[in-house]
Amino acid sequence: MKEEKTPVPAAEAGKDEGNDVLSAATNQSGPLSYSIGDLAKEFGVTLRTLRFYEDKNLLNPRRDGVNRVYSRRDRARLKLVLMGKKVGFSLTEIKEMLDLYDLRDGQVPQLRSALDRFSLHITILRQQRADVDQAIADLERTVEVVSGMLREKEKKEG
Repeated sequence: MKEEKTPVPAAEAGKDEGNDVLSAATNQSGPLSYSIGDLAKEFGVTLRTLRFYEDKNLLNPRRDGVNRVYSRRDRARLKLVLMGKKVGFSLTEIKEMLDLYDLRDGQVPQLRSALDRFSLHITILRQQRADVDQAIADLERTVEVVSGMLREKEKKEG
């Protein structure tokens, strides 16, 4: 089964960095509930994206007639989903991790599994960063060589 990938807009890339995401569910400041439009605007996602996350059971807004009403918990989960997507987790992996968090029963095998998955993902991201750094260094050397060749050609012509 093919995993759907939802792009994470740059708008939320640096939003509220440094804040404890998990505490957002119990944060006593701010609204108690949010409309679909409120969350879409705050996180720079489309209404369709929020409905898609609801269909995937990542969010669970209550209904007030035809309107979706999102809780602080939904907002915190959305923030976690977007952060997970940003670092490359699939929606399935994110759902599994959110479900672990929801259990909060401290079952050692589940927590160990989550920790192992996080550690592995950190290793993968570090390797990707090293690969990107190497590619940048290679490209910078190529720019220097080509720039030197261009200067030499311009000197001969000028």
